[in-house]
Amino acid sequence: MHRPALSRRGFLLTTAGAGAALGLAAGPAAAGPRPRPRPFGRYGSPAARRTPKTLYVDPHGRGDFTSVQAAVTAAEGPGWTLVLAPGTYRETVSVPADRTGATWIGAGADPRDTVIVFDNAAGTPKPDGSGTHGTSGSATTTVRADGFTAHRITFANDWLRADHPGFTGTQAVAIKVQGDRSAFHHCRFLGHQDTLYADTRDLGHFARQYYAHCYVEGDVDFVFGRATAVYERCHFRTLVRTDLSGAPHGFVFAPSTAGANPRGYLVTRGRISSEAPDGYYKLARPWVPSSDTTARPMLTVRETHLGAGIDAVAPYANMRDAHPWQEQRFREYRNTGPGAAVTVPENRPRLTRAEAASHTREAYLGDWRPYDRRR
Repeated sequence: MHRPALSRRGFLLTTAGAGAALGLAAGPAAAGPRPRPRPFGRYGSPAARRTPKTLYVDPHGRGDFTSVQAAVTAAEGPGWTLVLAPGTYRETVSVPADRTGATWIGAGADPRDTVIVFDNAAGTPKPDGSGTHGTSGSATTTVRADGFTAHRITFANDWLRADHPGFTGTQAVAIKVQGDRSAFHHCRFLGHQDTLYADTRDLGHFARQYYAHCYVEGDVDFVFGRATAVYERCHFRTLVRTDLSGAPHGFVFAPSTAGANPRGYLVTRGRISSEAPDGYYKLARPWVPSSDTTARPMLTVRETHLGAGIDAVAPYANMRDAHPWQEQRFREYRNTGPGAAVTVPENRPRLTRAEAASHTREAYLGDWRPYDRRR
């Protein structure tokens, strides 16, 4: 039996201790954590700053700012740290390219304690009447700067199809990341379509990104973009689509790697689970955007547990027939689980042992070693 998906808004209101599995909860609870006497924990306070370039954000007014965007605006130049007290920050946030080397720390013990969320979709009209937001403009958080690092924060978009029947432009991005050397440790990314946009600032910019011990959920193309991105020990969860009566419900990955980029997405030692019926999800489809018809999407999934939600017979599909998935750079290596069963070999392109040696985090990230840093 498949349990119905908890509504996104109900899920975001659930406290950190309510669920046994990362990203899942038993039911709705109080709206956000209770205020704490020491909202910033071991990270200091405005009266005892960790460093001169540390700013404190608290929705209850005990920090320097009550909104994340206000703190980003104030933190001019490189190397600032933002410590975010537990709470829900309902706002959109944009980190400009000149805010390099920024670090955001969720002061709670669990990423569910600190949530940045909004509800724009691609088809949502802009407040100034100049059109709709579009996919990129729907992002709750946008990071253009290089050297960005986040710890223990939930990035979410809680726009729901069910609230907007007949709506077009249903892409609703939780975060768009464009900078090189962008790292996320123990973070969560929640949405439905186009949840995590791991991208670059332009076609010639091969941005490297690293996601470790993270949780990502969604339905259609919910991890997508042209970055060089490593997802290490991450959990990807596919959701039920109440607006569809049959398979497929969606696709986990939709890379759009530039043809000149030798490294795309690498998923290693992770797992993919599902709330949908068995076989209702594809592992990936290639995104060759109209803005770059020379793209050759690249995805390697290795040593990862693929649950029964993944269609083992035909795990890949085309986004457009003009760019068949067989002509892209999709490979697997030593995956496990029912979704990894090889029943039709030509549908499961696999690396040899020798080829796998060049599909590692070290090979993808080069001289940048974010996996050596612990907080």
